[in-house]
Amino acid sequence: MREPAVPPAPPTPPTPPVSLAALVSREDLGLRQIAGPPAADVSIHGAHASEMSDPFPYLLGGELLLTAGVHIPRDADARGYFDAYVSRISAAGGAALGFGVAPVHDTVPEELAAACEAYGLPLLEVPPRTTFSGVARAVWQLMAQARLAELRRISEAQQGLAAAASRPDPVPSVLRRLATRLDGRAVLYGPEGTEIAAAGREPEGEARRALAELARVVTGHASTTATDTVAGTRLAAYALGTGRGFVLGVAAPHRDPGDRPGDQSGDHTIASVAAVLLSLLTGEHQGGTGAARSSALVRLLLGARPEQVAPLLGGGDGEGGGHWHVVHARPHTGSPDPVSASALGAALGSALVDPAGDAVRVLVPATPQAGPGTGPVSGPGALPGWTLGVSAPVTPAEWPAADAQAARALARARATRVPLVRHGARPALADLVPDDEAEAHARALLAPVAAVPALTETLRAWLSLHGSWDRTAVALSVHRNTVRQRIARCAALLDADLDDPDVRMELWFALRR
Repeated sequence: MREPAVPPAPPTPPTPPVSLAALVSREDLGLRQIAGPPAADVSIHGAHASEMSDPFPYLLGGELLLTAGVHIPRDADARGYFDAYVSRISAAGGAALGFGVAPVHDTVPEELAAACEAYGLPLLEVPPRTTFSGVARAVWQLMAQARLAELRRISEAQQGLAAAASRPDPVPSVLRRLATRLDGRAVLYGPEGTEIAAAGREPEGEARRALAELARVVTGHASTTATDTVAGTRLAAYALGTGRGFVLGVAAPHRDPGDRPGDQSGDHTIASVAAVLLSLLTGEHQGGTGAARSSALVRLLLGARPEQVAPLLGGGDGEGGGHWHVVHARPHTGSPDPVSASALGAALGSALVDPAGDAVRVLVPATPQAGPGTGPVSGPGALPGWTLGVSAPVTPAEWPAADAQAARALARARATRVPLVRHGARPALADLVPDDEAEAHARALLAPVAAVPALTETLRAWLSLHGSWDRTAVALSVHRNTVRQRIARCAALLDADLDDPDVRMELWFALRR
């Protein structure tokens, strides 16, 4: 008999697959494999009994076909008949053949076993005590168990991804959780196709390049998803719904349905959930559109005052552009990146984020308190994973001063190891002195150290932290001995005893000016 050419298998039904080995292992059925590839390598999507000599028109693909051999003619060429019979089952995409040895045949025909071996079709012997309906019921039970396991896996994955999105580093956490769930790699690509963040095992070079190319395919195209298989690796790209060019890329080892609970559609569902979460984390969910912000920037460059453009930025639309807070933030670990800065802005309710440097700066509209005639609230609250310094609520004309307030508040928060420090805005005794006189006195008092900004900043931090060498060193990111040397230099230049509380008070009033 010639070696048959096995045609490509047709698409299988959208039912959860089960391993043929799981069915064979059922002791109550007593099934025995006598030909074909190992049962562990085969998945089935259902069971169908037929005594037609040509079952091709009645198969969808992926079935375990059950027959008692009633259709076998007694006077025909057995080898030629079984060769044609098995070839038609294979062409229809049948997954396996079960032959009942009663009541028509006492044994499985040897020619049938040879044909199944040649075409790579698993052949099972169904004992007399096992009915075909019992086999079909067992298949459906296994499919129901597989479906339940898949739903449980998807539900657990959704919960895990949601928990990851609530962590201080939401984007890397979501990518790590997704990569673990899919036993592969998850990558977030930026608008230019650059790899912003990634987690999981990196695929081989060809697959890695193909994944990056797949991400470029969905950027700027109508299709929001794309899939491919390269070098035994399944690749998928999901355009995030932010309109900003971010793409989630996923690479996972290729597997046949039934290798583990669930199938590739379940993996696609899990990856889609991750794509939605990443869309929220990288998107713009704050007030003010990109066009309005662009308009505000152009007006500032052309000479408009901050209070004139503030309403375009989504802030208060009251007189003078409403009130705002400037927030300076540093992550507890590592340095801020554009994605984590965007997530911070989303948490604070603002898209006006500047991630440059070691600290992220965010301009946040102040929310008015309830009731007529009340002022703005005290500002944003603490956020897990971040140390925040928050300015007093100010009008747009006072943004530069608020920026300095937030910077000093952040330095104090880091020095005192608290998650948030707000700039105090209570009326002070120094406010009783006219501004011009107070500023003139401050300039004269601080003139000896004003030429060296490091001395002025060190003196300000040291006084705000009650003369603590260690906390001042932490706030300024310098060694404590450097703090001591600078303070000693300030005392010498100012010709003042910095241990005297009256001197400290006067210097502090001057520094506030």
